[in-house]
Amino acid sequence: MIITIKKGAPEAEVKELITSFQERGFEVNDSQGTDYHILGLIGDTTSLDEKIIAANPLISDVTRIAAPYKKANRMFHPEDTIVEVDGIRIGGKEKVAMIGGPCSVESEEQIVRIAKEVKHAGGTMLRGGAYKPRTSPYAFQGLETAGVEALLEAKRQTGLPIVSELMDIEHIPEFVEHVDLIQVGARNMQNFSLLKALGKIDKPVLLKRGLSNTIEEWIMSAEYIMAGGNENVILCERGIRTFEKYTRNTLDLSVIPIIKEKTHLPIVIDPSHATGNWKWVESMSLAAIAAGADGLIIEVHDTPDKAWSDGAQSLKPEKFQTIIEKGRVVANVVGRSL
Repeated sequence: MIITIKKGAPEAEVKELITSFQERGFEVNDSQGTDYHILGLIGDTTSLDEKIIAANPLISDVTRIAAPYKKANRMFHPEDTIVEVDGIRIGGKEKVAMIGGPCSVESEEQIVRIAKEVKHAGGTMLRGGAYKPRTSPYAFQGLETAGVEALLEAKRQTGLPIVSELMDIEHIPEFVEHVDLIQVGARNMQNFSLLKALGKIDKPVLLKRGLSNTIEEWIMSAEYIMAGGNENVILCERGIRTFEKYTRNTLDLSVIPIIKEKTHLPIVIDPSHATGNWKWVESMSLAAIAAGADGLIIEVHDTPDKAWSDGAQSLKPEKFQTIIEKGRVVANVVGRSL
């Protein structure tokens, strides 16, 4: 339920109103801006009579929310959320974040080398997988802790914040200490135990959409994290599974305006996993910026033909730089910068 407070309502009386709802067992999300002051009630509001609440002289409007998500709902939080990742601000009208790096960390020398190339190209953050979820149990599973340590060395030498995928609850302490933006992969989007655990930490989370999940299911997974107290969530569209076999997945760019309408959370697009082919990454990247994406996460490798995983969809650094240069032009057209 959304309760709109009248302009000029006495602060002390509003606080008493909030306390009265809390005493009845509701969590109250108090959101204020220049031209608005709303209270979002979270809990079973079926026992509340809207007419009685609306009769309060402090209140101008009462609206019931049909959507199952509350914390992520834009009606509860009209202003765009800005998530800060080690000094990089993502969301709202901030610069479009350009995240680049290899699918897998293969060695310290490799990730440091590519990190320097990503930074030279204009990238703002470094991605790299230390723990790898693979379809085959015989495929390379990642360097694990050694991979995280290699990413740290790359950060020390370049200053680029680190993005890496978390696979299991047991690795949370390691990621909280060393990783700047913790990625939850598509396969773990509905790993509710993991999501609940991430709700208890104070670290930004990049939540990828599941392989075949609806937008509402995806937002509800974000809600799990936010309900635990961690509201630093960035959504990431990486393509969904459809009947089409020409591309690795089907990139759903329509989610950008939908997410921005329904939620206040930033959204990043992964054109690499969506297309599965480096040749199509540029066009999808530029389209995503034009549609309003808050960032791109792109696989970059200097020798894609020798990459230990996902070489076919990885860009060479010079191509990554080209996308950034063209992306600046597109971003400017839609009132953003890159």
